[in-house]
Amino acid sequence: MQFPTRMYIDGVLTDGPARKDVINPATEEVIASVEVAGMDEVERALMSARSAFPGWATTPIAQRQNWMRQLRDAVVEEQESLRNCVHYEMGKPWAQTHEDWDRLVASLDFYAEEIARLQDFSLPDRAGTHTHRMVHEAAGVAVAFLAWNFPLLNLAFKIGPAMAAGCPIIIRPSEQTPISAYAVGALCERIGLPRGVVQILCTDGYETADALTASTIPAVVTLIGSTRTGQHIMRTGATSIKRYSMELGGNAPVLVFDDADLDLAANVVCGVKFSNAGQICVSPNRVFVAENVREAFTDKVVSKAKAAKVGFSKEDDITTGPVIDARAWVRIKKLIDDAVADGAKVLAGGDRPAGLNRGHYIAPTVLGDVTEKMAVYREETFGPIVSLIPFANEERLLEMANDCGDGGLTAYLFTRDLARAEAWAARLRYGEVQINGVKYDIDLPHGGIGQSGIGHDCSALALRDYLVLKRITRALDRPGPEGVAQ
Repeated sequence: MQFPTRMYIDGVLTDGPARKDVINPATEEVIASVEVAGMDEVERALMSARSAFPGWATTPIAQRQNWMRQLRDAVVEEQESLRNCVHYEMGKPWAQTHEDWDRLVASLDFYAEEIARLQDFSLPDRAGTHTHRMVHEAAGVAVAFLAWNFPLLNLAFKIGPAMAAGCPIIIRPSEQTPISAYAVGALCERIGLPRGVVQILCTDGYETADALTASTIPAVVTLIGSTRTGQHIMRTGATSIKRYSMELGGNAPVLVFDDADLDLAANVVCGVKFSNAGQICVSPNRVFVAENVREAFTDKVVSKAKAAKVGFSKEDDITTGPVIDARAWVRIKKLIDDAVADGAKVLAGGDRPAGLNRGHYIAPTVLGDVTEKMAVYREETFGPIVSLIPFANEERLLEMANDCGDGGLTAYLFTRDLARAEAWAARLRYGEVQINGVKYDIDLPHGGIGQSGIGHDCSALALRDYLVLKRITRALDRPGPEGVAQ
């Protein structure tokens, strides 16, 4: 199978000074060798975006909408090829690649409509001597750094609001999963998108990536990644005043109360935890279960873990694919082994699935008797591990649930008592609280608090990260002492 391998810079597909192999983590085989940017390509992309900004920012909204819809139509037409890119570069189960593709279509649709709904507004003048208008304008060039776990979805969250707002955007996909982004670049070239509006390039190493943020050209820097990466980007970006929008790490708690629908809770926990091999920023990490339903809930989760189908094919019933690479596999296995050494019990999984001798697979794993001292409790696992922690004291539960280390992204709670649910939602220190289910979509804000990020992906709120407000004040005409307007 042939995959796109060329960068998209200044409106054309471009080669670089080096190439990098992309490896399918399910087979450990090289599936493509992609072009990688050097300093010259980074500089060319920055200059092209800067040149494009005045024209794109002032392009009538109807014309920007037209370009976005042309790109959307190309994405729809190339559904299978785009999903194949995700399938092979991540080893992601075929059914799960649909979400990546669908979010890109949805983003281009949603923000093309949302920008037209944005309203400028007026402010009253206390003295009655002036009028004041607040006008939205594009912030400037944007640079987006993408995580590898959702190659198209992460790109979708950035390209839609940036294009709609009038900000040229330079997209730097992860070097582990650049093929999907390069495929979008090829579509941009195919539809003849104006030069510099979108640029997509991969870098290998910190020097070239840092050049994007260290430049004084970007006005907006946006990231989906770890808290540590976010801190690094803000340090390197301090060459000028920039706006930041970051969705960072999480250590999501799940609170299963004694009156919860246990089947529902088990379905949600296992569904989110084993999908994408647990490599999801909002994936449940620490599952706190009321002591008197602990055994029943544990049985349901263990049953689902053991029934999960692991592998790589286009069969719709595959639950879990591989983790991204050998380093991730070793890290996750160490979390499991260290937890066991500290007293945790492996109730399901815990190692490579039987019969899968190739690929970076970890069997869906359930750990019982997890405690606060364990690394699997303290760290974001980013793998298919459900850690079960019993609780009896609700005040202690609140302390543990909010003790999330670097993350304040998402929390889940399950109870049939609506008053209890609302009371707990108010006390949990997370950017999102999901009650008795889980829901994400392009029109729903997604963002954390604390060390889990700044700003929002998705919804109309995302546009704010790419827009600035200008005040236009005009003095009202009034006669002066000799009849002259002042």
